[in-house]
Amino acid sequence: MIKLYNTPAKAIVPFKSIHPKRVSLYSCGPTVYDRQHIGNLRKGLFDDLLKRTLQLHSYNVYSVTNITDVGHLVSDEDTGEDKLEKGAKRENLTALEIAEKYTKLWQEDLEKLNIIPSDHYPKATEYIKEQINLIKRLERKGYTYITSDGVYFDTSKFPEYADFAHLNLKAQEAGARVDMGDKKSPSDFALWKFSPKGETRQMEWDSPWGIGFPGWHSECVVMADSLLHAPFDIHTGGKDHIPIHHTNEIAQFKADTGKPMAHYWLHSYFLTVNTAKMSKSAGTFITLDDIIAQGYSPLDLRLLVLMAHYRSDIDFSWESLTQAKQTRQRIIDFINRVNTIKPHRKNLKLQKLIRDTYNNFKKSLFSDLDSPKAIAHIFDFIKEVNSSIDAGDPIPRRHIIKLFQRLERVLSLDLPLTKPDIPAEIMLIFNNRNQARANKDFAQADKLRQELSNLGYTIQDKDGQSVIIKT
Repeated sequence: MIKLYNTPAKAIVPFKSIHPKRVSLYSCGPTVYDRQHIGNLRKGLFDDLLKRTLQLHSYNVYSVTNITDVGHLVSDEDTGEDKLEKGAKRENLTALEIAEKYTKLWQEDLEKLNIIPSDHYPKATEYIKEQINLIKRLERKGYTYITSDGVYFDTSKFPEYADFAHLNLKAQEAGARVDMGDKKSPSDFALWKFSPKGETRQMEWDSPWGIGFPGWHSECVVMADSLLHAPFDIHTGGKDHIPIHHTNEIAQFKADTGKPMAHYWLHSYFLTVNTAKMSKSAGTFITLDDIIAQGYSPLDLRLLVLMAHYRSDIDFSWESLTQAKQTRQRIIDFINRVNTIKPHRKNLKLQKLIRDTYNNFKKSLFSDLDSPKAIAHIFDFIKEVNSSIDAGDPIPRRHIIKLFQRLERVLSLDLPLTKPDIPAEIMLIFNNRNQARANKDFAQADKLRQELSNLGYTIQDKDGQSVIIKT
């Protein structure tokens, strides 16, 4: 059984899918007006961990990740410029060109991080008609009102509004410090925004209320329902989505249909720098390309994220990324070492350890995706097997490699699990060289590299991984 932390319950609860062995998953994706920094990419890695864990439990996962290409204002609420329009002005491109450019770069980042693609990537601009129809239905049911700048959802007409995020609306009203314009309450949100007078937007549409564009919070409602037929199993997002974006999604769907939108809501935490969100103004906007330019593999970042629980913030530093890189290399070196030893079929103690490690790995993941604990079991295993190798014990090499092939279905760290067609004595020198390099004994590492070169082998160090090639 899988147990997950369900945000509205504020508790870890057993997971049960609507349909046996099939999970419907909707993930809030990016607003494609700029590069996604590594803090944004943590959300994609969380979704990937969830998906791979469900698959490990023999579920078929049908997933949708939306792409916001209109309607997301810079305030995340109802004020400021549309992020796509702002990006278009910044780069002297059309809003459509900005969306296409940054969608492509984001999806390239996902591929570099070994993130399983979603089955669908719907765009907000592809569902304008559906969003207008949703607003019309809400209007007929009495949930809307019109102001000088748009059509708004009246949260006072929806008594359950505060329940999901456990909001204190009275305190919110008392502490409102922003100009609400014609809004009746700070919690009311835009369903449709009118194009500013005297200004022509690149992305605007006609509607029963006037020319404008949809609010940010309606797109996920119609896309999720169109592609997954709500209520569906799991909806994910970042923890910042809880009090506004997801609360507003739930209000619209429940007001429209009387049904819950999703049965489980999961939220990943932040990857910060100096405990603050990444920003260009602070010089802390770090992209995956920045990681690669510094000599790291994208999979070092993947491991860094996996080594923290998804419901805990990660404060990023280059030192922590270096540690993740070294940790990944330790796993690679161990597998390379196992591949150099003479295989034995039986070692009952180690065979039991292999079974226990895999079961504990799964058990940890099935307990609210506890990837740090799952990885700790792997290193306990590596330590035990290394001790057995040092002691000259028989090593069931094939079973160990098979174990890591199973683990790799979740880890996806590009581990060298195909036995190299290289003599064991050469692999031994290669592993000793890698160990010397890890110990910062560069003189010894260079000496062993030269020895391999004299024997007709070349070492390539790339993206934090060392590879040996016969020349």
